[in-house]
Amino acid sequence: MIVRIMGEGQLKLADGRLTQLNELDDELLAEMENGDGPGFRATLQALLAKVRELGEPLPDDTLEPSDLILPSPDATLEEVRELLSDDGLIPGSA
Repeated sequence: MIVRIMGEGQLKLADGRLTQLNELDDELLAEMENGDGPGFRATLQALLAKVRELGEPLPDDTLEPSDLILPSPDATLEEVRELLSDDGLIPGSA
């Protein structure tokens, strides 16, 4: 699976790793629903850090179709709301 972090680049992530991200995704959704700005910011940073930890960066000169696009680290709660469907950021969660 290819994951893009907006403004940063792409990472290759094994499909089996998505389950490790679902808990953070669920937490992020709950914070968005509750309007918890500080919690949202902290969880978004944790989610992106986990993707960076588990993923392998693709070379800058490689452009693959992204299976998953995550917001940039400085994205606002409102911007992320626009990116979401009812399924959350990570497929198969919620």
